[in-house]
Amino acid sequence: MSETMRAIVKPAREAGAELREVPVPTVGPGDVLIKVDRASICGTDLHIYNWDQLMDETFGETPMVFGHEYCGEVVQTGDQVVRVQVGDKVSGETHIACGTCRLCRTGQQHICAHTQLVGVMRPGCFAEYVSIPEENVWVNPPDLDPEIAAIQEPFGNAVYTVLSGDVAGRSLLVMGCGPIGLMAVAIAKASGAGPIFAVDVNDYRLNIASRVGATRTINGMQEDAVEVIRSMTDGIGCDVSLEMSGAPVGIRQSFQALRSGGRVSILGLPSAPLEFDMSNLIVLKGAEVHGIYGRKMYETWYQTRTLLGEGLVNVDPIITHRMNLDDFEDGIALLSKGEAGKIILKV
Repeated sequence: MSETMRAIVKPAREAGAELREVPVPTVGPGDVLIKVDRASICGTDLHIYNWDQLMDETFGETPMVFGHEYCGEVVQTGDQVVRVQVGDKVSGETHIACGTCRLCRTGQQHICAHTQLVGVMRPGCFAEYVSIPEENVWVNPPDLDPEIAAIQEPFGNAVYTVLSGDVAGRSLLVMGCGPIGLMAVAIAKASGAGPIFAVDVNDYRLNIASRVGATRTINGMQEDAVEVIRSMTDGIGCDVSLEMSGAPVGIRQSFQALRSGGRVSILGLPSAPLEFDMSNLIVLKGAEVHGIYGRKMYETWYQTRTLLGEGLVNVDPIITHRMNLDDFEDGIALLSKGEAGKIILKV
């Protein structure tokens, strides 16, 4: 194995990224070295590339390899690794929890206060190799399509967001039809929700939303999303609202379109603090609000395996582009313009 590898690196705390030759990650006693096969570009990677306030407060030291959605093959294991073997086809859980705090010891590792995020706080997967602890390795069936294997991590975000409450037989709004929002539409459809409203300002993505299960798509630049949803729900609003946009107007409309006593699950991350009418949109509505951070470890991974492995959710329309690692900048440009769903990078 070479001592160096090609990787996409965040060189400094400013906009941009570079393809560089960097050292292959080291492997500790409990670590696993993975040769990356496929990776995919996430909304978080856009935040990192564009370098907004959120990333300035979160990202680790630069220069650093980023990226966190991937699959590959185990090529080396540490002396203390017992569950994972060289040759295993694997994906990786992004959140590396401490394992000893109160949250970890009570089954809430996904919100461990000491979490290290792969590709954000420690080197990531936009590279030929990535090293993670054995605990974070998810072993895939050997015949699983690598494109599906590479998107299980973001798919898990959508699974957790949709299934954090009852959805069967309930009207549901997906606010923001980026790749994870589109996955949420498909999961909600497979889980018996309806009608399903998909809101975005991008007709390209709204078209995909229709293909994966949206009952009614709404372009927020052309229609009043709140009025449309209320008109189709006897004037009371939707039962469940999934906020995936991170946009201030989208966040407010997610609550405005919700019926009293309904549930809002929020995955989208605003780039900066925002003003919000908590009295009218949460307290007086009796709204149930759930912040979604990553996936439940590892309950959501098992749900993801079933939904994808059993063919209950078809993600083919969501994977719109396939590129080489060298074409990373082209992928970022497409996502920035909203002209792509999920982009798979062949490493």
